[in-house]
Amino acid sequence: MNLAKTSYLSAIATVVKMLAALIINKAVAIFIGPAGLALIGQYQNFSQLAMIFAQGGISKGVTKYTAEYGKDDERLPLLFSTSLKISLYCSATIAIFLIFLSPWLSSMLFNSNDYTYIFIVLGFTIFLFVLNNLLLSILNGLKEVKTFISINIIQSIYSLIFTSILVIAFGLHGALIALATNQSIVFLVVIYMLRQHAVIKLKYFTGEFNKPEGRKLLNYVFMALTSALTVPISQLLIRNYIGENIGWQEAGYWQAIWYISSMYLMVVTTSLSIYYLPRLSEITGRLELGREVLSGCKIILPVVITLSLLIFIMKGFIVQLLFTSEFTAMLSLFKWQLIGNVFKTLGWLLAFIMLAKTMTRTYIFTEIIFSLCFVVLSVLLVSNYGVVGVTYAYALNYVIYLFSMIFVMRKYFIS
Repeated sequence: MNLAKTSYLSAIATVVKMLAALIINKAVAIFIGPAGLALIGQYQNFSQLAMIFAQGGISKGVTKYTAEYGKDDERLPLLFSTSLKISLYCSATIAIFLIFLSPWLSSMLFNSNDYTYIFIVLGFTIFLFVLNNLLLSILNGLKEVKTFISINIIQSIYSLIFTSILVIAFGLHGALIALATNQSIVFLVVIYMLRQHAVIKLKYFTGEFNKPEGRKLLNYVFMALTSALTVPISQLLIRNYIGENIGWQEAGYWQAIWYISSMYLMVVTTSLSIYYLPRLSEITGRLELGREVLSGCKIILPVVITLSLLIFIMKGFIVQLLFTSEFTAMLSLFKWQLIGNVFKTLGWLLAFIMLAKTMTRTYIFTEIIFSLCFVVLSVLLVSNYGVVGVTYAYALNYVIYLFSMIFVMRKYFIS
């Protein structure tokens, strides 16, 4: 399956997810408001950290090596059993951390002990999320796009129903409960759908821990944990800076524009995750790799530019549709956020080579440097221009990121 077809199918899943998120977000805006949205952002950033640590940071590694080995390779059961053991050990460790430190986590993130139970719930359900993600990573590596996307659509529909009911009934508490549990519950659906799968069999997961496979996955642990630390923490720092120096209403506006960016960039990120990583992993020739990336640019870049222009033209309508009149002040944040998204997409297309070719040190270095750069630029520009400065920082950061990726990956494009 090529990138165009994968993008088409992933776009269907993305549209479903976006429609579900639109309704959920509207409920959140009505029943919780901008300040509540900022608190949800705090929890989401923390839960991203917790879930990546609970997986052991191996999901992209599992996808890469599943694609590289192929479904008939005798190393596949060794990869699966080793991955499962890493996932279970790590999820048990994180679960203990969440449960026993729940009062401190509630106080740290929400300045209140009222949300202690959220972290306890997350602790008891996180292993289901981890197992679900492991199976999806394997499906991705096997390039079973239709099944992978079907599961994502089911998850979106379930999330819509479950989250909406809880938000309407319990407000912020309901939203946090839904965020802590909804993906874990979908694990039961995944198990049912894969019950007769030709490759994903229970016996393949029951073997011993294999040290060579573990060492291979270790590179992806370092890369994933770097992203897990740098991306959410940079967002937490920026959001806290805006909230404490300008106001939490303004922090909520930034969270809202970040949410819009994340929603429409899902078309890109889903396509890259489903098609690009497995495809780049199986390519061995340098020139072929370069041609694949250039082909991706020709397909994905026009889509991102078109979507960005449409969103900018319709920004007033989008804010009213997704949020409420309280969020009108965020209209000034659109322009440079959308410009930054275009440069971010181009940078991603090149950065995926680092994952596919296990360029561990380069990946870790660039993740740390550009997350730090985003924070520093945000503080400088927000202090001078107000909350709109964070979008200036975002665009500038990804312009620099793109040119850095071109420099680092130039060997794949120079014959």
